[in-house]
Amino acid sequence: MDLQTLILGRLGWDSIPFHEPILIATFAVVLLGGVALIAAISYFKLWRYLWVEWFTSIDHKKIGIMYMILGLIMLLRGFSDAIMMRIQQAIAFGDSTGYLPPHHYDQIFTAHGVIMIFFVAMPLVTGLMNYIVPLQIGARDVAFPFLNNFSFWMTTGGAVLVMISLFIGEFSTTGWLAYPPLSGIQHSPSVGMDYYIWALQVAGIGTTLSGINLIVTIIKMRAPGMGMMKMPIFTWTSLCTNTLIVASFPVLTAVLALLTMDRYVGTNFFTNDLGGNPMMYVNLIWIWGHPEVYILILPLFGVFSEIVSTYSGKRLFGYASMVYATVVITILSYLVWLHHFFTMGSGASVNSFFGIATMIISIPTGAKLFNWLFTMYRGRIHFDVPMMWTLGFMVTFVIGGMTGVMLAIPSADFVLHNSLFLIAHFHNVIIGGVLFGLFAAITYWFPKAFGYKLDPFWGKCSFWCWLIGFYMAFMPLYVLGFMGVTRRLNHFEDHSLQIWFQIAAAGAFVIALGIASFLIQLVVSYRKRDSLRDVTGDPWNGRTLEWSTSSPPPSYNFAFTPQVHDGDAWDQMKQHKFQRPLSGFLPIHMPANTGAGIIIAGLCTLCGFALIWHMWLVSALSFLAIIGGTIYHTFNYKRDYYIPAEEVARTEAERTRLLANHV
Repeated sequence: MDLQTLILGRLGWDSIPFHEPILIATFAVVLLGGVALIAAISYFKLWRYLWVEWFTSIDHKKIGIMYMILGLIMLLRGFSDAIMMRIQQAIAFGDSTGYLPPHHYDQIFTAHGVIMIFFVAMPLVTGLMNYIVPLQIGARDVAFPFLNNFSFWMTTGGAVLVMISLFIGEFSTTGWLAYPPLSGIQHSPSVGMDYYIWALQVAGIGTTLSGINLIVTIIKMRAPGMGMMKMPIFTWTSLCTNTLIVASFPVLTAVLALLTMDRYVGTNFFTNDLGGNPMMYVNLIWIWGHPEVYILILPLFGVFSEIVSTYSGKRLFGYASMVYATVVITILSYLVWLHHFFTMGSGASVNSFFGIATMIISIPTGAKLFNWLFTMYRGRIHFDVPMMWTLGFMVTFVIGGMTGVMLAIPSADFVLHNSLFLIAHFHNVIIGGVLFGLFAAITYWFPKAFGYKLDPFWGKCSFWCWLIGFYMAFMPLYVLGFMGVTRRLNHFEDHSLQIWFQIAAAGAFVIALGIASFLIQLVVSYRKRDSLRDVTGDPWNGRTLEWSTSSPPPSYNFAFTPQVHDGDAWDQMKQHKFQRPLSGFLPIHMPANTGAGIIIAGLCTLCGFALIWHMWLVSALSFLAIIGGTIYHTFNYKRDYYIPAEEVARTEAERTRLLANHV
């Protein structure tokens, strides 16, 4: 093996898809946009500010915001894949082959699934938990601040690898779960499958570490008096979510490692040769995959609980039952993975058990819905934008839940499993549950993060476009599924089906208007921020500890550790409204920012890229650099940073003045 092969591996000029005009045009647009962004940052001399204040920050609030920004950027990429698929399916009938070659189409639907789950929903959910949980439990930061920074940059590294595959090489064509033998080296010899493996490995490590961090934070760093049954519901759902992350993501890491060994060193874990078994992969990937669905939705159940309580002006109905329902869902989510492959011959008894378990999990979910309804009953409901998202979720999610119960019946699943009905069901719960919840949460907590509210007009435009667009885009797929139309196809012969795909494509464009409205909302709100200013974070004042801080909170969150005496922290604080201590401040210890997180995560990303292209020398050197950088950081990280008591006193005096003026 010569030196060039050791350094460059399989990488060459033929790795750039010059034969794909869509990709070349996209690359040109991205390149021009990147150059313009770099020029703007350089012109305004922002590099030092971004590095010192953001990229190296270990403040959980800034890391949470960066997670959210990553998720929104990747939403644009993932949605562009979706709308390309919808256009292709709307026009590819009979003699028309559409505009996407089958190989390119397969990459698009694989990338769409991977991006939307791993690099849109997960960063948005993780960012939300990062920002809100320490404020709700009265902590100054998460338990391991540096680990928080490192986790974010590892997730970003995985996203970078997926984006690189768009322009150098190709992405996987196996679908977002990469079943063998299709994902094996014989059937997928290109780098696409390797991009899939290493992007998920890098991002998965970051997610696992983030889960550990948040569990320790919730268990060990709650304010005095905040017992487990006095925690806010969002904190409870975050605890259960991160428990699932720690329990399930190592399984994903292990199954991808075994698949890597099959591809790289010729083992046979997932082939029928030499004692392997493809069904072992299917079991392992879904033991991770089904808890993943609840990892995404559980925090949003907590969000809806906070919003319904706040905008109804009442305590949450049935707090204890909500907690128990959350825990039951967490446990049951680990006992239903096999319903994803009812059709693969597990036997009647096994299918019956998992079908019944799947139906049972709808009971605690239904209990939550009734609790929200009873909270609203006789409440003084304010139909602001977060509440609109919540009501849209309640209607849409019920439909998704009912279709899920249908699919839980093995005999029905045999008919519907490989059809577009399943695609409609999955998007019904993910869009109607996760994305609606995320937009509700962003609108609800945006004033807490930035000190001003989002413009309600454009928020309502976004909501109605998303709601109408969703029903236009996915209700036709239920009809097509009942008609037996198979998923994953890019061409159809029966022209009678075309009208349904055209309606679905029109719905996708309406959703695009919803995304555009949200982006316009951000810009308009920033320009009108003085008139939308709100130092308390929310006009109706929330019911948890985070509302006792100014908006945005200072770097240390709380000058004094809050004392909790009641499950409804806001009711407790109203008795002494804004009577804040003005003396007795002490210096506050804060861990220093560090660039080690972004550097080590960058080396991990480089190592993954090198392994994708078999650049063995580069991968070996980058791996050694990762080890060396980790050791160096461990023994040289400076933790001694204090905010002087005088500065804390000035900050708290200003916060008290602003809050008093607001009242």
